Amino acid sequence: MAASLLFPRLGAGAYARTAASMLRSAGTATAAFKSTPLTAALLGRRWGSTALNTADKPDAKDIERLDRLRNIGISAHIDSGKTTVTERILYYTGRINEIHEVRGKDNVGATMDWMELEREKGITIQSAATYAQWGNTNLNIIDTPGHVDFTIEVERALRVLDGAVLVLCSVSGVQSQTITVDRQMRRYNVPRISFINKMDRAGANPARIIDQIRNKLKMPAAALQVPIGAEDAFQGVVDIITKKAIYNRGVRGGDVVYEEVPENLVEAVNTARSELFTTLAEVDDEMGELFIEEKEPTNEQLYAAIRRATIARRFTPVLMGSAIKDKGIQTLLDSVVRYLPKSTEVTNTMLDIDDNEAIVDVVPYSHKPFVGLAFKLEEGKYGQLTYIRVYQGRLEKGQFAHHVKTGKRVKVSRLVRMHSNSMEDVDSIGAGEICALFGIDCASGDTFTDGTLNCSMSTMFVPDPVISLSLTPKDKNSPNFSKALNRFQREDPTFRSHVDPESKQTIISGMGELHLDIYVERMRREYNVDCVTGKPQVAFRETSTRRSEFNYTHKKQSGGAGQFGRVAGYIEPIDPEEHAEQQYEFVNNVVGGNIPSQYIAACEKGYMDGLKEGFMVGHPIVGVRMVLKDGAAHSVDSSELAFRTATFHAFREAMKTSSPRILEPVMTVEISVPVEFQGNVLGSLNKRKGMIIDTETQEDYCVIVAEVPLNNMFGYSTELRSATQGKGEFSMEYKRHSPVMQSVQEELIKEYQKKQSENK
Repeated sequence: MAASLLFPRLGAGAYARTAASMLRSAGTATAAFKSTPLTAALLGRRWGSTALNTADKPDAKDIERLDRLRNIGISAHIDSGKTTVTERILYYTGRINEIHEVRGKDNVGATMDWMELEREKGITIQSAATYAQWGNTNLNIIDTPGHVDFTIEVERALRVLDGAVLVLCSVSGVQSQTITVDRQMRRYNVPRISFINKMDRAGANPARIIDQIRNKLKMPAAALQVPIGAEDAFQGVVDIITKKAIYNRGVRGGDVVYEEVPENLVEAVNTARSELFTTLAEVDDEMGELFIEEKEPTNEQLYAAIRRATIARRFTPVLMGSAIKDKGIQTLLDSVVRYLPKSTEVTNTMLDIDDNEAIVDVVPYSHKPFVGLAFKLEEGKYGQLTYIRVYQGRLEKGQFAHHVKTGKRVKVSRLVRMHSNSMEDVDSIGAGEICALFGIDCASGDTFTDGTLNCSMSTMFVPDPVISLSLTPKDKNSPNFSKALNRFQREDPTFRSHVDPESKQTIISGMGELHLDIYVERMRREYNVDCVTGKPQVAFRETSTRRSEFNYTHKKQSGGAGQFGRVAGYIEPIDPEEHAEQQYEFVNNVVGGNIPSQYIAACEKGYMDGLKEGFMVGHPIVGVRMVLKDGAAHSVDSSELAFRTATFHAFREAMKTSSPRILEPVMTVEISVPVEFQGNVLGSLNKRKGMIIDTETQEDYCVIVAEVPLNNMFGYSTELRSATQGKGEFSMEYKRHSPVMQSVQEELIKEYQKKQSENK
């Protein structure tokens, strides 16, 4: 994630005015990331109270409905227990009548893992939406995947949610994908509750996990509960605010029993309450004043402060339990209702296209004109299913919606509310709700209105693919092959396909080996298309490492008007950290009209053409700024085509003299293995040219974090299993592109040149 999207600010509170220096010296982690107004506006979300014109008040029933609505996501690292937590939430809220496990012996599988592939592999592949009711509060819930290969599912879910539950394993704690999810939550300004799951596991240590939230995620955190026992002896939790012991008894933990605090935990509860108060004092005005005045806060004051600090994203309350043992889920639901924001407490923004894309606040009430965002597409048995978050106004069955991007009017023929892969027809959906439509032709991230507004909401961030492989159908005449590829690309913005112009092979690209394997398997199952896959190819990039001047003249005379264009300037490398969103830049410094202004756009297009394919290995060029300083034009022979061609060749020539380098994707690899295999694993990482970043020993397990080139990671899962007797596991996440070694660069260039000569 670009550093420019994250703006750390330390400390907050009333005593920032009266005793700031005293509390800053306390040394407690109080980093609270908060976007600047400009960044928040560009992201399309800001937080605060919604100002309403008193003459334009919403309906009282609508206000009551929105007060009782929460849109939440369940997110975490893979195997932290997200889907198991969601299954319990559905059971306790009455949405399902019996619980099925992710890898259960009954072979039914969890409700939210409805795809056959998900149940076979025991992982979540697609985010699944559902709704439930807890007390008198309605919950829209999205269960998201934990595997880094399916990170777009988390991205688009968090784009439309108002709050989230971050699930952490009581043993593993903050892992690589946890950090990615944390970054995504910050990107869309989503407040979170942290839930430490698997408290019944050997080695459970909630205190260490809370420290990791503070130090690794840089988020002030404090426990709201103290566990009663741990590991096999985990029985329940003590609420440190009400000072009551909470046990789950009865069938599947359905009966929540409140008792007095066990005597051996009284001191621990008081200490935890003091720690909660101290942490809140650093992030909340009212608590800061009470802390300075040395007054003890009431329960209601604590509830209110936790809510304020959570919604402001300056704090995360931490709860604990064991979903698989049916413990702690009801208290988690209570906290979701109590601490996460209502839709009316979130101020979203949109861009007014008719007013030069001026930023306009979305009013989250149903009496306003309709505005909705399509955030996910899915191919169902009745056609394309489009998931929509209604931000403003009301969407009704039979009404016409205006597709802002295309300008077309589309009729809403069927409106459904989703529950995993089943659906319930509804006649209308109000502001703040999530629903799905059939028969709407659109792309992920498109905005819909009722036609009275011409506004667009910001779309979600889509990471670039890091791995590609060739795909050839066994039956060359199968019409389903292209149909499947088109559908998958519409559903998943991180999945791309194209035909290589030289080899004429179909190349698919994605976020990892598992990502592409899943789509190849889905093609076989859903479209009856068997495919042969080639060796995976890494998404290399090319870049320059020093400034290089250019002065190029393009001349072509063929009778009649010819072509003429001269361009002069230089190219130079740019910092990839500062330009992570767009790793190229075109600067026009031409003065005096030496290049007529109508040809500058053509020059930029020529530069963009040059970026598409490098001359060393044929991969795109990144991290280069082109500065156009001078040129010349002919009154008759100059044209857009001439200047586009001149700039293209000038850029190519300048790249050759700029000490070009090949960049390869480097992955952050996190490996968890028993301690006795640590030496073997470190040796295998060194063999793959990995750089060890961190090692941490937890009980009898060791967690190793390393940075390894993706090109060296193929087949690593098989090697790890054999080296650790099947006990090791690892996860990978894209970190950055880094220069390859000189010997590797020479080898890649030779290979590319050989391939080029063979294709001639």
